[in-house]
Amino acid sequence: VQLAESGGGLVQPGGSLRLSCAASGFTFSSYVMSWYRQAPGKERELVARITSAGGITNYADSVKGRFTISRDNAKNTVYLQMNSLKPEDTAVYYCQRTGYWGQGTQVTVSS
Repeated sequence: VQLAESGGGLVQPGGSLRLSCAASGFTFSSYVMSWYRQAPGKERELVARITSAGGITNYADSVKGRFTISRDNAKNTVYLQMNSLKPEDTAVYYCQRTGYWGQGTQVTVSS
């Protein structure tokens, strides 16, 4: 199983980023996929989750209305569209499947 995140970077407050997680080594369309994040000095927290077919999504209260999780099962990829970014969104963002984590991608929101 491999999960490879990309799309992080430095963005100004109010800006947008789109994270991608390319999955391999398992039947992607059979699994719930999640995005987590971990800020310096804080515990890792769930940001968003999407069911295997993409029909149900869940979000942390702190990102509702700003972030959107989606997936393309034909491309074995899960996405996190992040809009109206705030400095408190600064963290390493991780893609997760049950029992497995990606290496993370840094998102920094700063002027």
